[in-house]
Amino acid sequence: MMLRHLFSVAFLISFATACTHVGTSSGTGGRHAYTHPHELRMADISDVTTLNPMLSADLTVSWMAELTMAFLLRWDQQNRPMPELALAVPSLSNGGISPDGKTITYHLRRGVRWSDGTPFTADDVVFTTRLVLDSKTNVVTRDGWDRITKIDEPDKYTIVYHMREAYSPSIATFFTASQYAILPKHLLEHTANINTDPYNELPIGIGPFKYVRWQRGDRIEFVANPLYWRGRPKLDRIVYRIIPNRDTIVSALQTGDVDLWPNAAPAYFLRLRNLQGYVVLRTPSYAYGHLDFNVTHSVVRDVAVRRALLLGWDRSQQREKISHGVGILQDAVVSPASPFYDRSLGFTSYNPAKANAVLDAAGWKRGPDGIRAKNGVRLNLAVVSNAGSPDTDQRIELLRANWRQIGVSLIRKNVSPALLLAPYAQGGIIFTGNFDVVFFAWFADPSGSLVPEYSCLQIPPQGENDLRWCDPVAQRAMVDFMHTFDFARQKRDNDIVQERVVDQVPTIVSAIQEELFASNSDLKNFHPNQVSFFDNMMNVDI
Repeated sequence: MMLRHLFSVAFLISFATACTHVGTSSGTGGRHAYTHPHELRMADISDVTTLNPMLSADLTVSWMAELTMAFLLRWDQQNRPMPELALAVPSLSNGGISPDGKTITYHLRRGVRWSDGTPFTADDVVFTTRLVLDSKTNVVTRDGWDRITKIDEPDKYTIVYHMREAYSPSIATFFTASQYAILPKHLLEHTANINTDPYNELPIGIGPFKYVRWQRGDRIEFVANPLYWRGRPKLDRIVYRIIPNRDTIVSALQTGDVDLWPNAAPAYFLRLRNLQGYVVLRTPSYAYGHLDFNVTHSVVRDVAVRRALLLGWDRSQQREKISHGVGILQDAVVSPASPFYDRSLGFTSYNPAKANAVLDAAGWKRGPDGIRAKNGVRLNLAVVSNAGSPDTDQRIELLRANWRQIGVSLIRKNVSPALLLAPYAQGGIIFTGNFDVVFFAWFADPSGSLVPEYSCLQIPPQGENDLRWCDPVAQRAMVDFMHTFDFARQKRDNDIVQERVVDQVPTIVSAIQEELFASNSDLKNFHPNQVSFFDNMMNVDI
């Protein structure tokens, strides 16, 4: 997330500008002179409005939570769930999931302490589950959680969830990293309002690091957590800097003031890999950049308009000119890295002549200024994007030129990343639907579920379907997906949803993202997986 549907962690599409070389000089111990031993300094453009992942769909908050917060499960290097505070990943084979899929049992690790020294028990899991289910808590979605009918706590180290029906993404949903985190009952059981509690500013958690400072709009600081049950990490300190402009991030890399740019902008790829003293890791992603339509708005309600806009967008040109060839072009929303990828869906090439023919046939006529209209509705589209990103500026200007050729104009509105990605209750642009067209990216749920983004039941404020798209065929397939643990059946259901999305065009995939991590070459043992970048930080050092 930003927007984290259970796992959708959506983030802004990145792409764009300049840089030169970082000089290399020897420091102590063979390190670069600009390296701070055992201190990792990273940066990105995204600011945050809370540090509690229960209250945010922002990717950056998920990153912070992976470093600091309490989870039953994390993700291993092969993008599979692995035990964290749970002793095992529940499954049908080990009895953690009942044969009918309606009972899920977690056995908890003993001897674990919160970063303030208080023991962790099943009480914390039960307490946090009830917070998620409380209608007064401003979670982004309760999908999956709302299927829980009862929670049993047979002892202080066992949790049993009883479900109304089988829910196949449950393991990827219930307190698994990049999802909601378990919160400390001893600090919050008497809170008057979890949404505004001071806890959210510097949360106490159970991770290899703990928060020490949040200087709003500038930086978030962490130190090693000596009480973490796995032991002490090799890094002493992490500083995340909020740098609103990507040009400035590149300048900080050039001067050696930043060690890591996670989710680096593809437009910088060619230049970043030539920086002396830095390396660029390039990996396939579960994330997909996309352009979303608010299909309840009259200007994009007609599927013919959306199909024409797809045909009229030269996505290949944008990838080559702005992203330097980084990214995978396709129409499907599921990455080739996923077992749920549908390779039959292909890619719609740029064809403005066909786009014009589609609009002509649908009755959208050009006016004197060349802009099309029908029944008093002109194709003037309000497009919202994040400020501070020259790459996004370039993308939109190319799109403006493309769509002008088919009789469509753009009215652009720039907003801060924090406002763009904020939850519904905080007036976030995406969730409140205050757009005709919006650019951002989703991080796909590794369980394969497409419910958070496309279900009729997930239209905000109930969830993350910012498109406000409701398709009966796709909905039936998503419901069936949720009720089975059989992969072949899930794959058929998932294919149906992807096919309907491609046919009805409520969204256009700009590209499946390839993650870029620009890092100081002194950084060792940083091996992010495709689901949660910062889940395996114990041996990382610099």
